[in-house]
Amino acid sequence: MSEYQIPEKARVAVLTGTQKIEIREEAVPEITDDEVLVKVEQVGICGTDVHEYKGDPFHYIPIELGHEGTGTIVRLGKNVTKDYYGKPLKVGDKVVTGLRPCGECDVCKYEPENIHLCENGEIFGLIPGEEAIKAMNGWFGDYMKINAGGVIFNVSDMDVDLRTLIEPAAVVTHAVEKAKEIFNFQHGSYVLVQGCGPIGLLLLTVVKTMGVRNIIAVDGDNKRLAMAKKLGARYTVNFMEEDALAKVKEITGRGAEMAFQCTGSPKAASTIWKYVRRGGSMCELGFFVNNGDTTYNPHLDICNKEIKVTGSWTYQAKDWVHAMDVLREAKDEGLPVAELLTDKFPLEQINEAMHTNMAMTGLKIVIKP
Repeated sequence: MSEYQIPEKARVAVLTGTQKIEIREEAVPEITDDEVLVKVEQVGICGTDVHEYKGDPFHYIPIELGHEGTGTIVRLGKNVTKDYYGKPLKVGDKVVTGLRPCGECDVCKYEPENIHLCENGEIFGLIPGEEAIKAMNGWFGDYMKINAGGVIFNVSDMDVDLRTLIEPAAVVTHAVEKAKEIFNFQHGSYVLVQGCGPIGLLLLTVVKTMGVRNIIAVDGDNKRLAMAKKLGARYTVNFMEEDALAKVKEITGRGAEMAFQCTGSPKAASTIWKYVRRGGSMCELGFFVNNGDTTYNPHLDICNKEIKVTGSWTYQAKDWVHAMDVLREAKDEGLPVAELLTDKFPLEQINEAMHTNMAMTGLKIVIKP
């Protein structure tokens, strides 16, 4: 029996139109023996949430968004006894979740380690499966139901702010693992991070915990660059105030050895090549949505330099575990990752929270129902 008093109805924040989220009351769903009901504690607003809020590029409206969430198990199906990596689960445990592979496609059958490439999978609160509003499958609400087969992690040893950062940290952990396929990170490597929003700042934190000393942060906002310094960047470059390409070459001599493109800007995606030295490497992780085409010179930017390139798409299950370890390690090393959570709003002010995110006056904007 659950020790928690669960109401018959609870709030759900539903995106009903362009830049319009309504707070509705829906019946709290019953769970099957293979499902979990979670009381939402906190959820971050992702840039992808904002893209959907501004223009519905995925054509999901109406939808309950929110995929960077964490909360407390209040109902637990009898068949759900352990998390994805075998840690016991019980009512009262603190959890995070994201992926739900379909289990039927070729990727699920033959490449289970690559479940993030599942053809028909879900990311709760982002890529919905069943009718997500009544099912409470997003984190922007009072409760969230984890469907059967959802990847779940017990993170009861972490505080709520660190837990809120696990999903975006998994995104950048996966990007770094992809980068390792084309680049051998060394302590003295010159690693450039373009874009110091939450993703870029978490990425440079991961690189810093790997022992890399020469991290270069590139952005047009001095407040974000100041945070990059606090999280481990040795050099910062404001492209609004100086010739960024000349500055990077002054710092590195020949250009960055490894560069990460962390913005969703096509213009930035065309610039990143210029920062990379001949024989260098680049990872693109800034485009979860189609923000348009970009341009580059195949001769000057790739062939002549022999640049190695990889893309990064969401995360594998193991990246969540690595992300948890990185956040714990960063906290132990005194890196102020929790300071990324700059603004917290109640659920009923979610539209204001979205506009705060769009104004780029803070870093990670958070909803606390």
